[in-house]
Amino acid sequence: MLSFEIDALIQTALKEDIPYADLSSSIFAPEHHSKAYLLAKQDGVFCGAQCFTRTFELLDQSTVFNLRKKDGDRFQSGDVLLELETHTAPLLQGERTALNFLQHLSGIATTTARMVELLRGTRCAVTDTRKTLPGLRSLQKYAVACGGGKNHRFGLSDAVMLKDNHIDACGSIAEAIAAVRRNIGHMVKIEVETRTLDEVEQALDACADVIMFDNMSITQMERGVALARNHKNGIRVVMEASGDVTDANIRAIAETGVDVISLGMLTHSVRTCNISMRIG
Repeated sequence: MLSFEIDALIQTALKEDIPYADLSSSIFAPEHHSKAYLLAKQDGVFCGAQCFTRTFELLDQSTVFNLRKKDGDRFQSGDVLLELETHTAPLLQGERTALNFLQHLSGIATTTARMVELLRGTRCAVTDTRKTLPGLRSLQKYAVACGGGKNHRFGLSDAVMLKDNHIDACGSIAEAIAAVRRNIGHMVKIEVETRTLDEVEQALDACADVIMFDNMSITQMERGVALARNHKNGIRVVMEASGDVTDANIRAIAETGVDVISLGMLTHSVRTCNISMRIG
């Protein structure tokens, strides 16, 4: 992300946490100095260094950092991830905001890395969705990339994705694709969400670029992959699986032959990493 985007997010968070004064840190004189370090309490993948350090820089430009890990690095429980030194009041004022960013982004990167590892040896990629927290999409998708995943579209302007409601409102897959093709340029790809094998056939007939198998069974996806590979138009489409993906079934989904598995849970319900900041 660009620095000004990160600054805006951090400033919003700080204004929320310190609306007019930090009553607790008033016990420290302005010149009081402290050192602190980040301690990992679980294994994971580090992400959010810029958000963490920038939070303290905005509060105290004299803050000094020693980063022991960079974004994308793996860590183990007990590792010291980062050290910093600054005035005590801004150190304590920024602690929660900085940790909120770091714990959340590291949680996304860690979960993504786990899913990627479960697919090791297959040709299938793990990707995110648009199910992100408002205002945090770029950061959350960055964390997915740090965990070894790929990014789906960032927004509605990036590519066409005809979902069930688009198709139902338009009348059919063929009509929806024909209509959208009249409105887009030659560089824009079209993805179609399909719920049945008949809809897969319709999307193939209409020459969609990407076909999503939405909440289909393993057997349905296997048949959908076979349909796509042997279709009369001879076009190689990208095949995506989505819906009810878990640690237990993600490998079986990949082995159907799909190219991509998209998971909303990477960003909308992931657990934060257990990382704490200690004075000392």
